[in-house]
Amino acid sequence: MRLWTGVAVAGAAALAWGEWLNWRWSRALVGNSGGAVEAVVVLGYRNPQATANLINRWRVRAAIRSVDADRAHGTRVIFSGGATSGGAAEAQLMADYAKSVLAFDGTVVLEDQSRTTWENITNVIPLLEDVDRIKIASQPAHALKARAYLRRQRPDLAEKLVRADDYHPGEWMVVKPLLALYGLRTLRGLEADERKVSL
Repeated sequence: MRLWTGVAVAGAAALAWGEWLNWRWSRALVGNSGGAVEAVVVLGYRNPQATANLINRWRVRAAIRSVDADRAHGTRVIFSGGATSGGAAEAQLMADYAKSVLAFDGTVVLEDQSRTTWENITNVIPLLEDVDRIKIASQPAHALKARAYLRRQRPDLAEKLVRADDYHPGEWMVVKPLLALYGLRTLRGLEADERKVSL
């Protein structure tokens, strides 16, 4: 009985830790810029099949729910990601899913050349020059990495970063500890001030 209690406590602690880290990452390097023109950048994940995979489908859903209802007419959703195995670009697959499955009828822009997160940011910068608010939709750790890259490449545009709706308590709860471990690994190159949480 004591063993099972210990296992249950350890499991609960791991789930809470995963939730906490993902919550923190979703709130780092964001501000509260105003303005009518908004861009939601959706980062693709390697997608060798002919339709959007599970991770890309989740990222698209997170992006669509990040569109501010009050700014919907002034929002463009930028799907970013190139082809990974000779098939369609991730950007195209995500846009197709947004339109055909989620019935998204807003403004869509494709950036279909990127193969890395750094390239995602480099290649979407020309599409962000005239916006007032920028949201980056992905898993929280990955989105934070992309925000840090925007801050390094264009600190003036990084001032326009606001939080995307990429974190919901309990969503993906069972795998959040694994996402947290993976996130810690991928975020090792970030500086302390690039992890600062904005409440």
